[in-house]
Formats: sequence, structure tokens, C-alpha cells
Amino acid sequence: MRVGDQHYRTVWVADGEDGVVRIIEQTKLPWAFEVEELRTVDEVCVAIRDMHVRGAGCIGATAGFGMYLAAWNKEDLREAGERMKATRPTAVNLAWAVDRQMRLLADAPDPVPAARDMAQMIADEDAAACEAIGTHGLGLIEAIVAGKRGGEPVNILTHCNAGWLAFVDHGSATGPIYAAHDAGIPVHVWVDETRPRNQGARLTAWELAGHGVPHTVIADNTGGHLMQHGLVDLVITGTDRTTFTGDVANKIGTYLKALAARDNGVPFYVALPSSTFDWECRDGVAGIPIEERDAGEVVEIEGQGADGVVSVRLTPEGSAAGNYAFDVTPARLVTGLITERGICAASEAGIAGLFPEHREGRG
Repeated sequence: MRVGDQHYRTVWVADGEDGVVRIIEQTKLPWAFEVEELRTVDEVCVAIRDMHVRGAGCIGATAGFGMYLAAWNKEDLREAGERMKATRPTAVNLAWAVDRQMRLLADAPDPVPAARDMAQMIADEDAAACEAIGTHGLGLIEAIVAGKRGGEPVNILTHCNAGWLAFVDHGSATGPIYAAHDAGIPVHVWVDETRPRNQGARLTAWELAGHGVPHTVIADNTGGHLMQHGLVDLVITGTDRTTFTGDVANKIGTYLKALAARDNGVPFYVALPSSTFDWECRDGVAGIPIEERDAGEVVEIEGQGADGVVSVRLTPEGSAAGNYAFDVTPARLVTGLITERGICAASEAGIAGLFPEHREGRG
């Protein structure tokens, strides 16, 4: 995607620059656009844990490049991989990328070029998958606009950020939105602020504004009201881990949007590359680990003040705060899954129909 007049991915290694991985430092957005250099696995772990990079695909690609840095710095590859995997337990792309690198490097005579090539392959595959998701999801939006009168826009509700910042490029949930906008289809996006880290208000809104997509930022609790009054045609979210039976773990609050969508007859789709499937987990509620983050993210909020970016306290001193980062939406509430191979039902049979190579040996 473009920032100003320049194309960026979220994570990359510059040509001719060895031992350095570059990322867009997402905690600075939307107030400043900064590129951060990572040179060690420790720095990669901090970037993932503290959400300088975040989102399923972006985390996975960054971990892939982290394994390249481990090889470049002659670190113990297995230990480096385990440290990275421990930073964010819910996002399955993280472990998927590390394990993919480990399988390759176990037999690589020279791990440095092998790890770099694999990291680049993981990144390229992620970008290509999201581009394909956009193409497949475009049909859903085209079908809705065909039933509209007078050029009314298709109103799409999102939660959190599953845009290009959450992947290497294009984005999953935003892929169909960008494809529709670029095709001249009128779309409008309701952007959930997504407390407590406000990835919708800070990141999705920044992305959409940069691409010229009409959008409105709303408080997280507004979605149900909008659906009741016919102001939402379609919900598209991303996911950090989806079971092979169709249960979806995504940013906290997604489950409530799915319930509201079901009650109001609004289609609820989840967009994901196949790297986000957990092929071993059958029951998402029981089997997906839910990350609990520091309570300070709930207690305080960051924003642009007169003297720069400031953090202010929201809660009384002495009040406890809980910070569950994700929830699980049961497959029965999901209308369908948009993947790089097409759209399928959120069910074991539906997913296996698109990905038959994973049919055997599952939990």
C-alpha cells in the first residue's frame, strides 16, 4: 500500500542491507510515521510483544524475519524461535512462521541465506493471499450494491485493524473494501474504535483515509444500534486464530458484534489467509489461549495533546482492571470465511473443501 507517494510493506529487508529488518512502528500511528530497524531477536521480541508490529500476518512475517536475524547473529535457532513464540500466544501465524523456518533450517547447510529466502517467501505469500482475499470478497460487496438504489454506498462495519498494517500488504478484512473502492463501487466503513488499544480509531481510520475510502469512527458499543436501524449491510472482521471447525478468535469485542449481526440479519464474514488456521484445534472456546495484557492499557489512554502525544488516566486510583485481548466467536455465528482460495462456510466440511490437504490427522 502507499503512504504518500511511496509504496510500503509492514516488514521488509532492504536490498543489499544484511542483518537489518525494517518495520513500520505502529505504536506511533496515526500521529507520526516512523520506520524502526530491528537487528536482534531480542528487538524482534520487543517489537512483537509491545505491538510495534501487530496483526496475524504481520506478526508471522516479522517472526520469519526474526529467524533470519537469529541465523545472521549465530544465535541458537531453537531458543530464538521459542522466545519469539512466547511473546503473543493467541496469534497462530507467529508459531506457524517460526516452525516453518525451523523445518527448513534443520537441514540447511548455510542457514543465513536459507532463512532470509524463507522469510521473504512468507512475506510474499501473505501479501498475495490478502490480495486474493480482496478479489474473492469483492463479489460480496458487488452483490449488495446491486440491490441498492440511487447510488447508495454499501455500509461495512469493521472491528480492530485487519488492514494492510496487520499483514504484509493489502489486508484481510480491508482487502475487499479496497478492491470495491478501487473498482468505483461506493462503500462507507463504520470503524469501531476498538478499545483498549484503539486500533480501529488509530490504524484502520488512518489506512482508509490514506486510501480515500469514506469512513466514520464509532464507539465500540455503537454497532448494535446501527444494525437495528439498517445502517450496516455487512460486517467483515479479521482473525488471529481460527479453528479447522470455524471458531474465530479475534480482537476482544468481535463476539458481541457477531451476536448483534445475527440478531439483525446482517451477514458476518471473517477474512483470513490459510496461515491463520489452527489445524489442530477443534473447539475454539476451550482450546484457543486468550492473551491477557497489562491492565495499564485499560487504565490509561494515549492521544494527541497540545504539547504532543500524551497518556492520561481513565479510572480511579485503586480500581482493578482486566485486559483480555481476544474473544472467540463460535462458528454458528459466522456467515462465511473469506480466504485466498475462495469463500466457504465456517465449518469443518466447508474449510476442508477449500483446504483438503489438511483433512487428515487433525485433533
